[in-house]
Amino acid sequence: MSPDLQPTMQTDEPPLGAHLVSRRAGYSHHGIYVGGGRVVHYAGLCVSLHRGPIEEVTLERFAAGYEVAVVAHPCAAFVGREAVARARSRLGEDRYRLLSNNCEHFCTWCVDGKGRSDQVRTCIAHPLAGLRVVRALVHARRMQASRDAYAAQAV
Repeated sequence: MSPDLQPTMQTDEPPLGAHLVSRRAGYSHHGIYVGGGRVVHYAGLCVSLHRGPIEEVTLERFAAGYEVAVVAHPCAAFVGREAVARARSRLGEDRYRLLSNNCEHFCTWCVDGKGRSDQVRTCIAHPLAGLRVVRALVHARRMQASRDAYAAQAV
C-alpha cells in the first residue's frame, strides 16, 4: 500500500469529504465520502460494460466487497463539507471518459480543485502496465456480463 493511503478500519467512519479508494482487479476505484454511510462516485465502468453517471451510493455498494482506504491530501483546497458540496454538485453528470474524466479525476477535482489521475499517468508512462489494466478490465467486464446473462436466464 502506498504511503498516501490510510486503511479505513471496518468500525470507523471515514472523515466527511474523504477521498476513498477501493483497489480492484487491475485498477482502483475512487469516491468521496459524504457521510451517513454514503459515497459519491463516478460509476463509469465499475458496474457494467456501459458507462455510468456520477451517483450517490452506500459505502458497501461502492466497496463491492473490496477493502477501502482513504487517500491523503495534505494540501487539499476543499475539505469536509466543501468537498462534499463539490461532489454533490456533479450528481447525474454522465460524461465519463477513461483517460480524461474518470472516477479518480472526479475525486481529485473535489478535493484539490483540479482533476488528475495517477492511474492514467502510470498507464501512459508504462504501456505494459496499461495493457495489463486494460486486460483486467476487459476480463472483469466479461465476467460481469456472464453473471448478468446467467441471472437473466434464471428469472
